[in-house]
Amino acid sequence: MTAYPNTQLFIDGAWCDAAARHTIPVVNPASAQTIGTVAYAEREDLDRALEAAAKGFTLWSKVSAFERAKLMRKAAQLLRERADHVAQIMTMEQGKTVTEARLEILNSADIIDWFAEEARRTYGQVIPARAAGVYQLLVREPVGPVAAFTPWNFPVNQVVRKLSLALAAGCSILIKAPEETPASPAELVRCFADAGCPAGVVNLVYGDPAAISAYLIPHPVIRKISFTGSTSVGKHLAAIAGQHMKRATMELGGHAPVIIFDDADAAVAAKVMAASKFRNAGQVCISPTRFLVQEGIYPSFVEQFVAYAKNLRVGNGLEKETQMGSLANPRRMRAMESNLEDASQHGAKVLAGGHALAKDTEHAGNFWAPTVVTELETNARAMNEEPFGPLAIINPFKTFDDAVREANRLPFGLAAYAWTRSAKTAQAIAASVETGMISINHVGLGIPETPFGGVKESGYGSEGGSEAIDAYLNSKFVTQAGL
Repeated sequence: MTAYPNTQLFIDGAWCDAAARHTIPVVNPASAQTIGTVAYAEREDLDRALEAAAKGFTLWSKVSAFERAKLMRKAAQLLRERADHVAQIMTMEQGKTVTEARLEILNSADIIDWFAEEARRTYGQVIPARAAGVYQLLVREPVGPVAAFTPWNFPVNQVVRKLSLALAAGCSILIKAPEETPASPAELVRCFADAGCPAGVVNLVYGDPAAISAYLIPHPVIRKISFTGSTSVGKHLAAIAGQHMKRATMELGGHAPVIIFDDADAAVAAKVMAASKFRNAGQVCISPTRFLVQEGIYPSFVEQFVAYAKNLRVGNGLEKETQMGSLANPRRMRAMESNLEDASQHGAKVLAGGHALAKDTEHAGNFWAPTVVTELETNARAMNEEPFGPLAIINPFKTFDDAVREANRLPFGLAAYAWTRSAKTAQAIAASVETGMISINHVGLGIPETPFGGVKESGYGSEGGSEAIDAYLNSKFVTQAGL
């Protein structure tokens, strides 16, 4: 069994304690036991990290894209070699199953490789001139040091997108990773350090999220921010960035609708979408949440979805038999309790779960039973705020227009799903739902080569696919005439 490490800061190429030696505890959500500590950065530490990032940018921006890509691919290979070790650390601090953790890590290595190749494809343009002897060029340059703020639900995957994009573009980066799940992102950074990343190019801190963001975003060293988290916090950080004309990528909250038409295969749709719903105990920004099922297929779908939920084995993520791990922290338990209490007042029929699991030796931590409710009124809290937990809401609909109206009712637009055998219906639903991503007849979101981002209050910008690197590059126009 891997021993859980105490996590330090990484500043200017060295692992170090906070200047004030301040640490905070890290708690295993499956056992509710303290398993380690994480260094808690304050102003002095942030100033050192900013100075290092400025120095790192001066160096890294002059390294060729070819050499940047080589280093990144080496880091990706190190991450693959260490996947089992890092997966156990992630499970101990976050609660997801070790199988899910390992898949997250391997996908993260693929992301590094993808953006390593994109580093070599940041093409400019030659623009035809109006006069002889004039050259007109568009060149792409790294925007500058990046400040990245990441959440606890995917401790490596959410860091790796920002880190890979920054390094591919020639930027340095200062990462504020999650205090509740600090060790696995530190292991990711260690892979880049061991791959030979120059001092100052990658920096990692932890501490008070509000204080760190309030200090870093306006700071003149930082030229771009990237944030993944809640819509409310994202709006606040975007406002700060706007006041200082800082470029920002915002990947914010969602409330993904799943539209299942009468002609879909109920058994396949129920199995695939239930597995997606309860992945990481529902603590996924693109988690399917509002299941809108056409009346003809509704009874069959509900029956099979509920059966899947009831048969899930919930337990410690390190155990092989576990299919769904714990919630990441007590806040999510309180949120689930509040959602279920509210749902009971808004017509919900609880067909599976709906309660915490007993605090016995098997379920000592933050364990919640996979929950399915039906016929929930639209003014219920869970129908309007992402529950971010193992709660699936299944409601019937009659017509195509009814489904679209409900799917677009909320101000969010991160992800959506649909199931139909009709090509005409598939095209129509893809065109009608207001979302940044929609997956039809399978779950195909989040792979490195495809866009990843939302619309409306789910944010702006992409952290996947070929377009994602644009936010980390400035365009410079150069026009030159011969003398």
